[in-house]
Amino acid sequence: MLRTAFTFSATLAMFACFSSQADAAQCGSSSAGYAAWKQEFSGEARAKGVSAATIQALMATNYAQATINADRGQRSFSLSLDQFLAKRGATTIVARGRSLKASQGALFASIQQRYGVPPGPLLAIWGMETGFGSQRGNQNMLASIATLAYDCRRSAYFTEHLYAALQLIDRGVLSPGQRGSMHGEVGQTQFMPKAILAYGTGNLENSANALNSTANFLKAHGWRTGAGYQPGEPNFAAIQAWNAAGVYQKAIALMGRQIDGGE
Repeated sequence: MLRTAFTFSATLAMFACFSSQADAAQCGSSSAGYAAWKQEFSGEARAKGVSAATIQALMATNYAQATINADRGQRSFSLSLDQFLAKRGATTIVARGRSLKASQGALFASIQQRYGVPPGPLLAIWGMETGFGSQRGNQNMLASIATLAYDCRRSAYFTEHLYAALQLIDRGVLSPGQRGSMHGEVGQTQFMPKAILAYGTGNLENSANALNSTANFLKAHGWRTGAGYQPGEPNFAAIQAWNAAGVYQKAIALMGRQIDGGE
């Protein structure tokens, strides 16, 4: 894959252009209208310069019912912190995280020097998102994001990610057959397409690239070298930017502290 060395300002400019597409293609809440939506959306994408080959890949996607089921059933985020930690295997994540911190010390030292982010929160995110790369998902990324862009519940949000995915495919950064998780996240730490454009530092299936990209994301969202990252501390806001679920944010902060040597 090609490196994705895009500036954040250029990415914002690109999406300012795309945002005007609004809701011209009619959203829906079942598979019944997906084929017609693809036809409409493809016309809009073609007008914005997306290549014929990439549009053909979009047209070949099927409605991702498994993605819709997952989107409607995210019950773990309503658990208490203790319940969430138990369900996600926090004890295992912390133990493995400490081991990886020791065995890959040079990598994490390099990341901390460049971005100011210590190993703990990066390892907590890596462990939480994919079990340190062991569970990266097996859904077709393009089908998942296209289905969510068509679905009325969060159509505008996922339409931006769909345009980003089409751009990444056009550039050869991702393939039309890219596999990922239920909502289209890809790589070792599960990046959505817009985030790949803004913060990606290479092939995100590679752990070093993914960890650097994650640190790049956190720094771009206000991470301050040497400041704390627990709730109420300066860097917690950067963790909040990574995932909107409060219980997830607190879990990352807690596990990160434990990996970094805190109680």
